[in-house]
Amino acid sequence: MAEEGQVLGVHTVDAWNEQLQKGKLGSVLFIIRINTTFRFALKIVVDFTASWCGPCKFIAPFLAELAKKIPTVTFLKVDVDELKSIATDWAVEAMPTFMFIKEGKIVDKVVGAKKDELQQTIAKHISSTSSA
Repeated sequence: MAEEGQVLGVHTVDAWNEQLQKGKLGSVLFIIRINTTFRFALKIVVDFTASWCGPCKFIAPFLAELAKKIPTVTFLKVDVDELKSIATDWAVEAMPTFMFIKEGKIVDKVVGAKKDELQQTIAKHISSTSSA
């Protein structure tokens, strides 16, 4: 298992199901810092990719950067050629496709290597309401 703040490669259907289950459990994370509680709603960002995909290679370092900056979100990478059944089940038609998952359900999607849109979509789904 990779460390927090990394993009995790998912290579089997069992590993995929395990990550989804982790995302369903604890759908709300609480982090306590200096008497403030932050609520993070988004749990998983999935990068559906392919080894032959140029735009996928272009966006990969940016996704790794985001994973380091936002360790409260699990970032997964699924090769559509390696896990065709998962790509089919999730209706992936182009690469890269990024699925945003909360409580086991898709809440948003970005198709293409669009850095700004990817970052904005993550920001949109991370609610950082503070209460003390």
